[in-house]
Amino acid sequence: MSISKIAVIQRAPSYLHRDRTIDAAVAAVAEAAAADARLVVFPEAFVPGYPAWIWRLRPGTDGALSGRLHGLLLQNAICLDRGDLSPLLDAARAHAVTVICGVDERDENCGGGTLYNTVVLIGPQGTILNRHRKLMPTNPERMVWGLGDGSGLNVVGTPAGRVGTLICWENFMPLARYALYAQGIEIYVAPTYDNGEGWIGSLQHIAREGCCWVVGSGCALRAADFAADFPERGLLYPDPDEWVNPGDSVIVAPGGKIVAGPMHRSVGILYADIDTERVGIARRSLDVVGHYARPDVFCLTVDTRQRRPVRFKAQEEGR
Repeated sequence: MSISKIAVIQRAPSYLHRDRTIDAAVAAVAEAAAADARLVVFPEAFVPGYPAWIWRLRPGTDGALSGRLHGLLLQNAICLDRGDLSPLLDAARAHAVTVICGVDERDENCGGGTLYNTVVLIGPQGTILNRHRKLMPTNPERMVWGLGDGSGLNVVGTPAGRVGTLICWENFMPLARYALYAQGIEIYVAPTYDNGEGWIGSLQHIAREGCCWVVGSGCALRAADFAADFPERGLLYPDPDEWVNPGDSVIVAPGGKIVAGPMHRSVGILYADIDTERVGIARRSLDVVGHYARPDVFCLTVDTRQRRPVRFKAQEEGR
């Protein structure tokens, strides 16, 4: 069937608490599946939370607090090889749904000291089908996350359709978008900390440009969502009623029409029924990697090799 229900989870994590946040994600998957959703999408860096404090710390003066917060983020980050996401994988399998979840990832196979802003795509069999690390962290994010590579720039076939992801301001990188269009993307997922009319307008542009469904998954966050044990909560977030981020999750149809959302200053689950057959129909007029391309003038090369700073080779036999 070409019609599927999408669920976008717009809820705050249990900040800097990995296991509590995963438990909340498992419960959200069950809730969305009970509403017949086939694709469940979580926000950027949902586990154990987007490091929102980086936009409030004063460079050069809040070094001790920055280090303390980063240490907690590192302790609660996800290590995929260690199986930290196993409960969420089990939930995807139990409910036969596809799950997209943003995480702060720690790569313990290479030093273990660097975090990555990662989106994981989990199939309905409970296996990880793709891991995409954000290519270019934005402004102060570069003090939190390392650079990703092209190995996760993949579009994956799922029961809901062909799905790919770019994170937040990666979506302003035309060549990254083009790499996904070229793989026949039908459902373009953009987990983000951005919000507002400008961001929503960009998602509508992508839906027009790529002639695909676009899902913007925002980080709704109130000051009260930082628990009492959050370091210097009163200094960074003194007003518990403040909306630190309004969320603005949205679902856009091919051509740019908003069909659900934006979910502004509220928490919950945003649903929409999508029909992937509309993608091919829309591309009859505009296919930027097909009949509307000019490969004789422009050609994009994408390096999808995994980039690692160290490679250990076994000693040659006999030495």
